[in-house]
Order: sequence, then structure tokens, then C-alpha cells
Amino acid sequence: MDLNDIKKIKKEALSKIAGLEDLNAIEEFRIAYLSKKGEVSKLMEQMRQIPKEDKAAFGKEVNELKNALTRALDEKRNELEKKALDAALESEKIDITLDAYTPTLGTLHPLTLVRRAIEDCFVGLGYKIAEGPEVELDYYNFERANIPEGHPARDMQDSLYIDEKTLLRTHTTAIQMRVLEKESHNLPIKLICPGKVYRRDNDDATHSHQFMQAEGLVVAEGITLADLKGTLQFMTDSLFGEGHAIRFRPSYFPFTEPSVEVDMSCHVCHGKGCPTCKGTGWIEILGSGMVHPNVLKMAGIDPEKYTGFAFGIGLERVAMLKYGIEDIRDLYSNDIRFLKAFKRLD
Repeated sequence: MDLNDIKKIKKEALSKIAGLEDLNAIEEFRIAYLSKKGEVSKLMEQMRQIPKEDKAAFGKEVNELKNALTRALDEKRNELEKKALDAALESEKIDITLDAYTPTLGTLHPLTLVRRAIEDCFVGLGYKIAEGPEVELDYYNFERANIPEGHPARDMQDSLYIDEKTLLRTHTTAIQMRVLEKESHNLPIKLICPGKVYRRDNDDATHSHQFMQAEGLVVAEGITLADLKGTLQFMTDSLFGEGHAIRFRPSYFPFTEPSVEVDMSCHVCHGKGCPTCKGTGWIEILGSGMVHPNVLKMAGIDPEKYTGFAFGIGLERVAMLKYGIEDIRDLYSNDIRFLKAFKRLD
């Protein structure tokens, strides 16, 4: 084989490379020409048959063939890889003009919305959030709240007893009693106690055997009814918006003295009278009062030096007023259509 034969092989091989159409064909060509058993290796094996004076020229030509084919093959491989990448990008590209997919998201329950709103309101005033057991001792649920055994006030709350000394708490006042006992040496006390409570009741549109309360307690020197009214005015402004007046009406609760019911001017008619407020212009929203001296004494606090106020508000009542819910049972149903109504409120 002479140099012209090598040049002929080079010309044919380069022509084949130019015609390769995919990466598999490139690999087949490499094996055929550039592997250990390929055409170029076979040419190198013929060196022993070439006259001594022609070996240098022959070897040089074979090396140039190998280098030329390697360069051409690399260029062709890069060309085909870029072509394949462009095709993939074209087929996988995202049309940004299409409408975005909106995933289905859950929403906070209206009672959770109300609870968080109340907590945010009072945390901003420096109150601490306190929690306690739902299965409570009669001692904290009643006795420490100035409701001893045989007291007629126990008839006001038809309780769910587990045994003689244990029951499902009827109000979150029990949490306040525990905190008063624990923190009596660390006054002043400012806390808000949200949580579930339980009473034996027939469920209807406005009553439930299980419901939620948020009770507040402040004990310090010089606390008066004026402080209570200012605090409750701030709370109603936060929950229902500013512009709603509140008023006190005398009432009775065993753990406060004096005790007052709190009314808010109707948020629907703004005091003019409507079906929501039954034509009165006012809506009852919570009970409150000054902490009874007996409650302070049982906690080891001097009622001559310290006074305090307490209040309790039903979260269901706030939710029903705030969001126009007519049946309390809707709050405890599993109807997804009801919950979707609050999708944009959280």
C-alpha cells in the first residue's frame, strides 16, 4: 500500500463522517476506523512491510489520517449533540402564555381565624397565652373559682363528670385558677386563655355540647372597671372594626364582683335596630367583671392591695357575628363547601 492509497482512504472516511446522522452511527464509525482493530490500526501494522526508507513518510501519513478522522469525528459529534439538544429543548419548552395551574389549597377554619385574631390582639397588649387540661379537677374548675360544692351556681353549668373529682372543664376559668396559684408571687398577671369547653346541652342552631372560649385575666395594683372597659373596647375594635360602642349591664358570676354583661352596638345596623339585634341596636357578646376577692384570697393574693378583672368570650359567637354564620353546627360539620367560603379570609 502506498501513500496514495492512504489519501484515498482519508477522502472516503471524511466523506462518510460528513454523512453520519446520529450518535450511534458516530460510535460505529469510531470502532470501524479508530479502535484497536480498526482500519487505522491495520495500516500501522503494515509498517513492518514498508521499505525502511519509506517508513517515516508512511507513518506520518497514517498519523495525519488518524488525527484528521479524530477531529472530523469530534466536530460531527458536537454538531449532532447540539442538534439533539435543540430538538429536546424545542419539544420540552414551556408555553409561558398558558394559564398557570392553581393548586388546591386548604384554608384555616373560621374558629382558628377568630382564635388567632384574639390572640394577636392581646399578645400585642403584653398578655401571655395560657393553656390547661381539658379533663380538669373539680377543685380548679369550681372551688377555686368561688363555686364550692353545693353552690347554686353549679346548676348554671350542667357538667360532664368523669368521676366525683374529675370532669370535662366547663369554662377556661380553670386555666386562670391554675395560673393564679402558680404565679401569685409574680404579679402583675396578664393572660389570655383560649380553649375548648364542654357542657351537657342539646345541640341546636345556637347551642353545642362542645364550644370554645377565650378568657382574659389581669391582676395588678389599681385595676378598675375603667381598665376593663377600655380593654374590651380595644378588643371589639380589633375583631369587628372601629366604631362599635360597648355598654355594661349588671349581671352575676360567682368569680367576679361586680359582674357585668357586655353588649356591642350592632355591627349590621350600627345601633338603628334590625333582625340581627332583634330591633334593640345592641348585641350581647361576653361576660366579665372584677375578680372576686375570695378568688384572690384562695390564690394567696391580698385583695386589699391587688385587684383585677376577668372576661370570657365565646369564639363561636364571634365567628357567627363576624362571618354571618346562622347555625353553630356548621362550625363542626365536615362540609367542605362551608369551609371553602373562608378560603380568602386567612
